[in-house]
Amino acid sequence: MDIIAFIGIGSNLESPKENCEQAIQYLQNANGIRLLAQSSFYKTAPIGMTEQNWFVNAVVKISTTCDPQKLLDSLLSIEKEMGRKPREKWGPREIDLDLLFYGPQSISTETLKIPHPEIPHRRFVLEPLNELDPDWSHPQLKKTIHQLLAELPSGQEIILIE
Repeated sequence: MDIIAFIGIGSNLESPKENCEQAIQYLQNANGIRLLAQSSFYKTAPIGMTEQNWFVNAVVKISTTCDPQKLLDSLLSIEKEMGRKPREKWGPREIDLDLLFYGPQSISTETLKIPHPEIPHRRFVLEPLNELDPDWSHPQLKKTIHQLLAELPSGQEIILIE
């Protein structure tokens, strides 16, 4: 059975937009994944570790036959294939693929937290999600993406890339 899922994509090393585009190509070629929609790209200020390059971020909406852990494993495999190196939390990265939502499910294991716990606090995730599916409901917070974005405090610079 196909499940709708959303994947956050980000990069701030070398050619960030090209890295994100390449990651989307990898996703399109991955077994059990069908790309349904892609958001615009956004240039975003770093969070946490602010002394680094700005990021390029986007979100894709997919249909998948993979279970959540297999989907996460595919994302980690793509990151590795693209040369992501282990670094400090919130540090620079070649590519970052985050499983944001997996259908209406809530999952919490050692390796997997769905929905991604930072969604309600991250403009660089909410803006592209809102572009793709403003009425998508957060299964734990019982609020739409549009509502979460409206409730987000000002700040967190984000610029649409034309």
